[in-house]
Amino acid sequence: MATPLTADQLLTALRVEGITVVEYRDWREHNRNHMGTWGPVNGVVIHHTASSGTRDSVDLCYDGYDKLPGPLCHGVIDKEGVVHLVGNGRTNHAGLGDGAVLDAVINESALPRPTAKDTDGNVRFYGFECVNEGDGKDPWPAAQLEAIERVSAAICRAHGWGSGSVIGHKEWKNDKIDPLGFTMDGMRARVAVRLGSAPTPPSGNEPFPGADFFRNSPDSPVVAAMGRRLTAEGCSAYTEGPDSRWTDADRESYRRWQRKLGFTGCDADGWPGKSSWDALNVPRSS
Repeated sequence: MATPLTADQLLTALRVEGITVVEYRDWREHNRNHMGTWGPVNGVVIHHTASSGTRDSVDLCYDGYDKLPGPLCHGVIDKEGVVHLVGNGRTNHAGLGDGAVLDAVINESALPRPTAKDTDGNVRFYGFECVNEGDGKDPWPAAQLEAIERVSAAICRAHGWGSGSVIGHKEWKNDKIDPLGFTMDGMRARVAVRLGSAPTPPSGNEPFPGADFFRNSPDSPVVAAMGRRLTAEGCSAYTEGPDSRWTDADRESYRRWQRKLGFTGCDADGWPGKSSWDALNVPRSS
């Protein structure tokens, strides 16, 4: 059992794991905490939305509907592998499931087939909805599957859990089929491999060029790409640009990014380091 991550801790965990994150509306305060407790937490539940289209799916998971008010999860994973955060706290995603399954998750042992509905999963689990029609025909792009793997690993890593803490909705409740189109045993195997090494950025991102690269005042497209990502994250200190030449504005912008990730003191001095760089997800430009 663990105390739930704060909003900032969740953001940092996801970004350090190399995930592109969109903060949707007032997700930090959007929850169902008035209906019951949130935590202690024990694992992650993966769902599919049974819908199509990123915007419609994100709106659905944020708002919910008459019989099931939102948020319906903590984050929505779209087909491009982007995670849209829609809730922070208790969310309406897991519902009543089998306490024997929860025990297996806590012990990271073999999962029994769910039969009972005696335990409130909204208390105990993070939930992520994945955009998919859930008909067995809608494809699961590689980028989306990788994002599911990275999201699961990020939360497990933050809490010190293993891959056995990740389950599908259908493994929690006997009347659910999601996620349909890949196996949870296969996904847990992927998560286990990822947890076996330090976080790495996606292959399409610019690898960390090293601390000395920036201290030598480079003129490089990498700097411009970094500046655009800092601007997108709301950390811009630029009065013009950004462009390819490293300037004091780049350093101040990067300092703001480090502080956004929760770094302080000499760890937020504006000089890029590997963990903060990997969390920024700078597109490859070199």
